[in-house]
Amino acid sequence: MDVLRSKNGVPFRLTEERWFHITEEHSEMAGYYFEVLETVVGPEAIYEGKAGECIAVKEIEKGKYLVVVLGH
Repeated sequence: MDVLRSKNGVPFRLTEERWFHITEEHSEMAGYYFEVLETVVGPEAIYEGKAGECIAVKEIEKGKYLVVVLGH
């Protein structure tokens, strides 16, 4: 996988191992691989978490939002 840049310029890549980890813990995410990447690259909003992490948010369907937490 290539390295992408988040909207705020942070390098990001979603390895197969990380994707497996995400979907193992959150099986409902299994079909949203490309939506996760789109949320990182082009979110509607970015928030700062309590520990300094970035939280990217994007509406993927009417009233349905995807939230991606990016470490720092």
